[in-house]
Amino acid sequence: MQTAPQKNRVLNLLKSRVSLAPMAGVTDYVLRSMIRHYNKNCLITTEMISSEFLAQNRNQTDILMLDNSHHPIAYQICGHKPFMMKDAARRLSEVADIIDINMGCPVRKVVCGHDGSALMREPELAYDIVQAVKEGTDLPVSVKFRLGYTQDEMNYVEFGQKMQEAGAEFITIHARTRSQMYSGKADWAKIKDLKNNVDVPVFANGDVDSVESAIECTRQSGADGIAVGRGVLGDPTLLYRIDYYFDTGEILPPPTMKEKLEIMKKHLAQEVEVRGEKVAVKFFRKFYPYYISGVQNASKYRGTLMKEENYNILQEYFIQIEKDIL
Repeated sequence: MQTAPQKNRVLNLLKSRVSLAPMAGVTDYVLRSMIRHYNKNCLITTEMISSEFLAQNRNQTDILMLDNSHHPIAYQICGHKPFMMKDAARRLSEVADIIDINMGCPVRKVVCGHDGSALMREPELAYDIVQAVKEGTDLPVSVKFRLGYTQDEMNYVEFGQKMQEAGAEFITIHARTRSQMYSGKADWAKIKDLKNNVDVPVFANGDVDSVESAIECTRQSGADGIAVGRGVLGDPTLLYRIDYYFDTGEILPPPTMKEKLEIMKKHLAQEVEVRGEKVAVKFFRKFYPYYISGVQNASKYRGTLMKEENYNILQEYFIQIEKDIL
């Protein structure tokens, strides 16, 4: 079991009961900056960073981009070779507040490489990885994992205990198995079993896309906090509104369609500034369905926006969308 001082240093770092969950190709520098604009205290987490990639691209700095306002921030790493994970932790300690280890990614190419949720089938190796990361950093180390690999292999309680024994000081658990991927409904109630059997803070993850769902997730899971992933897509204000409820008991309304469109335009503009127009316009296509959901003629606009490559022409389409929501 973790000692109280170890537990307390994580609690002292976490100024909020909500966090931004890592999403590959989504929680980039720009989205993290937008989340921080609305919520000054929540923990934000980077995209998953391969320890092998980091070892082979030591001179690449864009994946480590950081603004001073981003703190507190967790840099998430994945891998199955303890010595590489230790090296990655050592390097990322220069910018991070927490080193987070991904043991929950269900994507086939990650699992086939023995990374992500594949580690839930190899708890001894997972234990060694946590210990190696602890050797590479003086920062708190957290682990993100799932209920298990399949419905018949729900080992999340024992796995969580083992990660704590190895030195993990903070746990985030996605309430699905690897075999479920992102289908079905997250089983928040199961998280309570983990919470009752570890001493470290536990954040619940999966299907939180509103203040109301955050309230229900907290009630069912008994978790210390909530990690929100896909729920922030199209609504970077969500973490702030959840935090506001936890602090005051008041539920703030979500952004109006007009407000969402303004946020979308700022989001795209910042991506262009960071990535350049050609790359940013294509990169941003994944966000349109979330931002314009609910707009009249949304399907028509979505098809048009997904094909357009000129930033200035996109602005003209945005004006048309604005007219449809007035």
